[in-house]
Amino acid sequence: MPDLVRITLLPLGHEITVARGTPLQDVLFPFSVEFPCGGNAVCESCKVKVLSGSLAVTQEQENILSRKETEQGWRLACRCRAEVDITLEIAQWEAQILADENKFEFKAREGFGIAIDLGTTTIASQLLDLKTGNVLAVETGLNAQGRHGADVMSRISFAVTEDGQRELETLIRDQIGSMTASLLASASIQGGDVVDVIVVGNTVMHHLFSGLTVTPLSQYPFESPNTGPQKFQARQLGWTWMPEAAVTFLPAMGSFVGSDILAGILSTNIHKSESLVGLIDLGTNGEIVIGNKDKLLFCSTAAGPAFEGSCISMGMRATTGAIAQVVAENGALRCRVLGNVPARGICGSGLVDAIAAGLTTGRILQDGRIAGEGGVFEVSPPVVLTQTDVRELQVAKAAIAAGVRILTENLGASLNDLSRIYLAGAFGNYIDRSNASRIGLLPVPPERIQPTGNSALLGAKLALFDRTLESLAAIGRISTHVALNLDEHFQNVFVEEMMFPEHHTG
Repeated sequence: MPDLVRITLLPLGHEITVARGTPLQDVLFPFSVEFPCGGNAVCESCKVKVLSGSLAVTQEQENILSRKETEQGWRLACRCRAEVDITLEIAQWEAQILADENKFEFKAREGFGIAIDLGTTTIASQLLDLKTGNVLAVETGLNAQGRHGADVMSRISFAVTEDGQRELETLIRDQIGSMTASLLASASIQGGDVVDVIVVGNTVMHHLFSGLTVTPLSQYPFESPNTGPQKFQARQLGWTWMPEAAVTFLPAMGSFVGSDILAGILSTNIHKSESLVGLIDLGTNGEIVIGNKDKLLFCSTAAGPAFEGSCISMGMRATTGAIAQVVAENGALRCRVLGNVPARGICGSGLVDAIAAGLTTGRILQDGRIAGEGGVFEVSPPVVLTQTDVRELQVAKAAIAAGVRILTENLGASLNDLSRIYLAGAFGNYIDRSNASRIGLLPVPPERIQPTGNSALLGAKLALFDRTLESLAAIGRISTHVALNLDEHFQNVFVEEMMFPEHHTG
């Protein structure tokens, strides 16, 4: 029997038992504690407060936290392990979102606003004081539509069945409505004081929330005429606790490039950049934007679900038991498993690391073939990658890399001209940039790659302070969609990008 310790999380009321020595980063991530810097102890977003028991204070923590904070029990979760029974307060995670409040300019206005990032898998919402820009409350959760499919295509398939669209619409409106009510209750704010709610999401979420048929997205040429902003009064959605609030789902940029990407452009300011920059959201449907203040080109590319651990023989989400990190050391592989338990699968970030390690050690060849007999690449028993797994990753990374190349070349530039690539979303926040570059997923040096966290939610917050949405209209005026399937060079570039880059050192 392993030596176990108990961790109690307040005010959530959760109690979990883990092996002694388990890193808190592995334990708290599933409970929505974020690690924006990737657990490198260069930010304070993973602060937790020790209410009972003890967590050691390392030198790295002393460099970040004040003496008063450490005396009060604050610790950086990314630098702590559960060695004894402890009780932690993690409610302050919501307050840590306040770190974003001074990172954007805004014109103060009266009342309160709510920003919502409606993702296919998860939903994140924040209540803001529009006079100060302060975040007063946060609510997150899994998208309730998930019971009808994990990805957008399965949602579309369900929606086109009898009463399917109505059910998905009801589910998401009710869920977000409940989240807004919880936000108000948490901050003791009256619903009548909420003036605006801004929602962003991909085009399928835009349609399902707004009551727009997704049928055009289910059949060739996969284009919808209804990508513009959708406006409601909260009472129309059944949100009677704030009936006069204006609810706006921001416009999608195209049929498979949503307002989450538009919000990401707004939050990263790539539409104001002098140099050429890019924004990439890695997922089943990878969205890419390349450009500067003069012109933005955008596209979507079917990267497949490999980055999310799906379609991989032993793939899984980033939960307990998933290999999340792989490092090659002296010809052997060292793995970090979430939850500090025996490995039972591998998630997206671990997959990228494992392929990079296989290339470095020579166990995976440049064309993607697994070297040696057996046709499997052992990562950490019993977890292995099959030849099909490697091919799935090749297809996914080639789709992204080819999209980046096509957009860049259509701007009359080369990859060397790309000064920076912003990575949006959770996967982009945890991926190892050097390994992403090593496998050719992101065809620029790792120092040019910058994770942005939830750029969609930040963009939604910015939109709350732009009542005319002129900033979004300005982005639209310089943006052009590129249909990769119609580009005569795409297939050739895609095939070229299937190869892994040659190994280099330094």
